Amino acid sequence: MLIRAGFEISMQVAPDTPLVLALSPHPDAPQPILGSGEVHPTPYHEVSTHRDVFGNHLSRITAQGGLMTLVSDFIVSHDGSPDRIVPDARQHPVGELPGEVLPFLTPSRFCESDLLADEAWSRFGHVEGGWARVQAVCDFVHGHIRFGYGYGRATKTALEAFREGNGVCRDYAHLAVAMCRALNIPARYASGYLGDIGIAPLP
Repeated sequence: MLIRAGFEISMQVAPDTPLVLALSPHPDAPQPILGSGEVHPTPYHEVSTHRDVFGNHLSRITAQGGLMTLVSDFIVSHDGSPDRIVPDARQHPVGELPGEVLPFLTPSRFCESDLLADEAWSRFGHVEGGWARVQAVCDFVHGHIRFGYGYGRATKTALEAFREGNGVCRDYAHLAVAMCRALNIPARYASGYLGDIGIAPLP
């Protein structure tokens, strides 16, 4: 199937404001992207692009000031199949992990796995390592956090989301990532588009 995706974002910016935008689909996404997925600013601004260390396609703009609108519109080709379920996936000991995934075991600005380690092990240490343990983490996070746009803030961390019991989409991801890292399961966060196929629009 073909899925149309994109955005239109308007903002007021001060003159000569440098912007680094992480809004384009990943160039190596498993689903083919039809179209460039590039960001088009109005009024016209020169846009330069580069890839970061994770391969993300970033756009850089120096805003002229005033009202700016960013637009992107592209098509994703997808076969409609759901994500794979692999219940027998096992958890590898840390000593067997390849070096490139080790950074995804460490605490980060928003995922304080060190501060959540005791909580994670007390809740999930008895669960069999591998798929079952990750699923248990996801189920817990899903039930623990209450969703609401008013609960989101730019500086909110996984630990704060855990303590407050509320948040927005990224808070679910941050808490799940932090818990997994605390359990010696490499995990990282990726932004994406929230599909609305078959979903009633929010009031």
